[in-house]
Amino acid sequence: MKFYSLNNTAPKVSFDTAVINGIAPDKGLYFPEEITPLLSSFFDKIETLSNEEIAFTAIRQFVTKVVPDDVLKDILKEVLDFDFPVAEITDNIGTLELFHGPTMAFKDVGARFMAHCLGYFSRSTKNEVTVLVATSGDTGGAVANGFLGVAGVNVVILYPSRKVSDIQERQLTTLGKNITALEVDGTFDDCQGMVKNAFLDKELLDYMKLTSANSINVARWLPQLFYFLFAYKQAKSKGKEIVFSVPSGNFGNICAGLVAQRLGMPVKHFIASTNVNDTVPQFMLTKEYTPKPSTATISNAMDVGDPSNFIRIRHLFQDDFEDLKKNLSSYPFTDDETKEALKEIYNINGYIADPHGAVGYLGLKKYQEQHPDTYGIFLETAHPVKFLDIVEGTLNEKLEIPAQIEKVMGKTKKSIKISTYDGLKDFLLKS
Repeated sequence: MKFYSLNNTAPKVSFDTAVINGIAPDKGLYFPEEITPLLSSFFDKIETLSNEEIAFTAIRQFVTKVVPDDVLKDILKEVLDFDFPVAEITDNIGTLELFHGPTMAFKDVGARFMAHCLGYFSRSTKNEVTVLVATSGDTGGAVANGFLGVAGVNVVILYPSRKVSDIQERQLTTLGKNITALEVDGTFDDCQGMVKNAFLDKELLDYMKLTSANSINVARWLPQLFYFLFAYKQAKSKGKEIVFSVPSGNFGNICAGLVAQRLGMPVKHFIASTNVNDTVPQFMLTKEYTPKPSTATISNAMDVGDPSNFIRIRHLFQDDFEDLKKNLSSYPFTDDETKEALKEIYNINGYIADPHGAVGYLGLKKYQEQHPDTYGIFLETAHPVKFLDIVEGTLNEKLEIPAQIEKVMGKTKKSIKISTYDGLKDFLLKS
C-alpha cells in the first residue's frame, strides 16, 4: 500500500515513511492509494470476532509489507486493552463510549497505535524524532501518555492557554521525561498554525526530524475506524439502519468512520455535529468552504475553525458535493443547547454525558426528526469528569473521580509559555 499527497506533487510513499514524515514534502496530507472493501462475510460474522480480530482485518491492507502480521497483532493487543461499549439511551439511540482508555478520551487508540508504530520503525536507527502536536484538549494527554518513555522520540505539545480544562491540562503538563508542553497565548488554530509552519521551515527541518501526532498523521487517523466497526458489531442485531453522530472538531474521527464505510460497513449516513465553530455545517449549506477564527466553547476539543481533515473527506467523495451530502449531514449547536442536552440525556435514564457527547446527541436527534426509523449512535468521546465544573454545574450532580484522573490531580503543572512561531522555533532549535 502506498500513500500519496492530496496536493499531488510529492512522491508516493510507504506507510512507514508517511508516518515518519507526518505531512508530505508538498505540505499535503497523505491518503491511501486505494481502499479495498472487505469481504461481505466479514460483516456477516462480525459479532463472532474479537475486537483485535476486527481491527487486524480492517487495518492490515494499509500497513502490509511494512508492519509484519505478528508485529501488528502485538501492537493491537497493546492498543485495544480496554472496552468500547455501546450504552443504550432509548430504544433507537445508543452512545459509543470511547473513554475507557488510560487518558479517558477517544484519542488513546490512535495515539498509542502511532507510538507503537513509530517505536517499531525507529528500532534500527539512532536518529531521534521530535513529535510536534497541537491540541484543543484531549489529543495532548493521549499523545503524552502514548509516547511517554518511547526511546528515540521526543514529544512537544502546543496547547492554548486557559482554553483546555484543568484535568486536560494536567494530563499533558505533568508527565515530564520525553514530554514537553508549550502553553500558547492564543487559540487552537494558532497552535495548529505554528505546527504547520514548523513543517514548512527548511532551517528547522535541516536541524531535526519532525513528525506530527495530530490526526493529519495517517497512523493517528486511520485506527479511529476501529470504533465504528466495534459499534456496528454491537448494534447489528437491532435490525435497523444504523447512523452515527460524531462530535467533530478537526474531523479526523468522522473521516475514519467514512473510511470504515468504504471498507463495506453497512452504515449509510454520518452526522458531523459541531459547536458554534460551524465551518463545515456552513459548507454543507452553501458549498463554500470558509475557515474562520475559532470560538471558545464548553466543548473545547471541537473549537476548530479550519478542520484539517475535511479535505480528506472531500477527497474521499472526489469533491462531488451531492454524493457527499447523501452520506454526511452537519449541524451546529450552542453552549446553551449543549447544557440542555446534558440535562435531557440525564433525565431519560440517569446517563451522564460530557459536553462533546451532548453535541453528538443533538445532531442525532435533529437527523432522526426526518429519519425516525434509524438506530442512531452518538460518540461519547471523553469521560464527563474531564469537564467536571461544566457537568456538575449543569446537572447538580457530584461525579466520582476515576483512578486514571486521580493520579494526575496532585501533580505539578510544568509548561513553557510562548506567543509566536518564533518562540516555538527558538525552543526547538535549543532543545
